[in-house]
Amino acid sequence: MLAPQDLARLRALTTQHAHYAAGEVIVPAGSSPSRSCMMLRGLSARSNQLVGRPDDRVITALHVPGDFVDLHAFALAKLDHSIVAVGPVEVEFIDHAELTEITENFSHLTRLLWMATLIDAAIHRQWLVAAASLRSSAHLAHLLCEIYTRLNAVGAASDGQFQLPLLQRELADILGYSPIHVNRAVRDLRDRGLIRWSGSDITILDWRGLTLLARFDPFYLDLERTRR
Repeated sequence: MLAPQDLARLRALTTQHAHYAAGEVIVPAGSSPSRSCMMLRGLSARSNQLVGRPDDRVITALHVPGDFVDLHAFALAKLDHSIVAVGPVEVEFIDHAELTEITENFSHLTRLLWMATLIDAAIHRQWLVAAASLRSSAHLAHLLCEIYTRLNAVGAASDGQFQLPLLQRELADILGYSPIHVNRAVRDLRDRGLIRWSGSDITILDWRGLTLLARFDPFYLDLERTRR
């Protein structure tokens, strides 16, 4: 629970709304932004380019509504990655001067901002674990379990149904496989009766089966409601 003074400070924030189309860059790599953005609607990706291969990229994170996407920009001199819209996106920008004032005067809100970056790091670690330990179908299953759980936590998915507006080549950029490998993994999950996937619409038909295949435990997402 937030104290009344914390709630009042959040309500007094000055923000700027913005909309982006699929593929548009929200925050470019190499920039030194004076504001950070929070996802309100849609999905965005953190994208890193390979040195010497500017046409190749690796998607190193996905962000759902409620994520404070680039708090990194508040502390770092320059960003080493871009934030790119995946499908239509709505974001809210908060000036760094506002964040500075919060961190100087509101200790509880500061801990919550810190917590957001810690959960972000935990997701990165779990992606590394999944990439190192799971085969293609299980690796994809883990990603689907995670995204559904995160969307469900903010009311953006329910009853096993959610949208994932990613192309197979973008899934390949996330999972580290070729698009052909991703296609086979999708087909395998369908053939097992675990999911139905049509366009960007996904329905999880067997949650227990999918989580068992993926060895998915949502513990790392830190969704438990406790005092921070």
